[in-house]
Amino acid sequence: MNLDSPMSALDYQSGFGNEFSSEALPGALPVGQNSPQKAPYGLYAELLSGTAFTMTRSEARRTWMYRIQPSANHPAFEKLERQLAGGSLGQVTPNRLRWNPLPIPSEATDFVDGLVGMVANSSAQNPSGISIYNYCANTSMQRVFFNADGELLIVPEQGRLRIATELGRMELGPLEIAVIPRGMKFRVELLDAQARGYVAENHGAPLRLPDLGPIGSNGLANPRDFLTPVAHYEDRQQPTALVQKFLGELWGCELDHSPLNVVAWHGNNVPYLYDLRRFNTIGTVSFDHPDPSIFTVLTSPTSVPGLANLDFVIFPPRWMVAERTFRPPWFHRNLMNEFMGLIQGNYDAKAEGFLPGGASLHSCMSAHGPDGETCSKAIAAELQPSKIDNTMAFMFETSQVLRPTRFALECPQLQPHYDACWASLPATFTPNRR
Repeated sequence: MNLDSPMSALDYQSGFGNEFSSEALPGALPVGQNSPQKAPYGLYAELLSGTAFTMTRSEARRTWMYRIQPSANHPAFEKLERQLAGGSLGQVTPNRLRWNPLPIPSEATDFVDGLVGMVANSSAQNPSGISIYNYCANTSMQRVFFNADGELLIVPEQGRLRIATELGRMELGPLEIAVIPRGMKFRVELLDAQARGYVAENHGAPLRLPDLGPIGSNGLANPRDFLTPVAHYEDRQQPTALVQKFLGELWGCELDHSPLNVVAWHGNNVPYLYDLRRFNTIGTVSFDHPDPSIFTVLTSPTSVPGLANLDFVIFPPRWMVAERTFRPPWFHRNLMNEFMGLIQGNYDAKAEGFLPGGASLHSCMSAHGPDGETCSKAIAAELQPSKIDNTMAFMFETSQVLRPTRFALECPQLQPHYDACWASLPATFTPNRR
């Protein structure tokens, strides 16, 4: 039997952090009890917990699934011969680094094989930290994957994706993001000939919306703009490869059915997507401009208030109106560690060398800021209201130092003379004239 449920892949529920529920068949969700002796339609009840059982109610992430076959029905996993690209972490370096975009492979490569480790600040076995990957793919996955090491934040740079998950299907492309909870099974299908982008693997507390503080009740990313799928199941009794990432290694087994077989579910440990164009940017209307934290879309907190395990920050199109102000990002040294990527257009702090699909790394207390050409133009500019348009840059920002992988330090995409972009800054100090 090969039968998919009839729900549309484009049906979604909106809201962030909500208790959602969805059923692909009427009455498939039990009423009043999570694990009844006999679930409707002969389904199996299964709980996916994204946090410890005894977390506070406001922090708990869990989802009940009602599925055709339980996840426990699988043979032993075996370590795969082909592992994730990128290799082990390389030597520690305080230097500023920048990479050109990675090329799309010439051989058939799906999303999992196309993941390339770039930087990390923690082993996958630790309950904090992040790992960052690029992905380059040219074929849809025929297998199903889940990540036991952390939740995944997927940021496409080119090519549209359809992500089929246990809870339903989502479609996204550049200028949109998707988050897949730790342990959630999914398959990535390409809707275009090739796809490329970025992935942050979060080993720490699940991502959530940042507090707004003095901003008040409106601004930044609004909860209603986050979308989670409705139930959609695959009733396929055919061999299906299941791959998991466990402590940084890929392991696989073969099932006799599709594991994307959840007919109904309810909970708040769910995959979701968000359109970055819906971000409500906040900025100054007088002088100077706020810290880049004002552009935070999602955050993974630590036990120290305000110190993030991971911040996802974007730099979208916006108006610049500050008076008497140097408008590009100022020169700075930072406690945080910044891995930056570019989705489209140009980044307003760099005149050249930072390309869509490329990346840069500025580590803790590493001095950086606008390059020489951008700085000179900003100082000489006639300050009128101006629009930064047709751009979308982002940062994965973390409080722990990121170490590049051996691949990232040795690949031909690493720009050998990145430091030179600041070498043209002249000494303009004139002590006898203010």
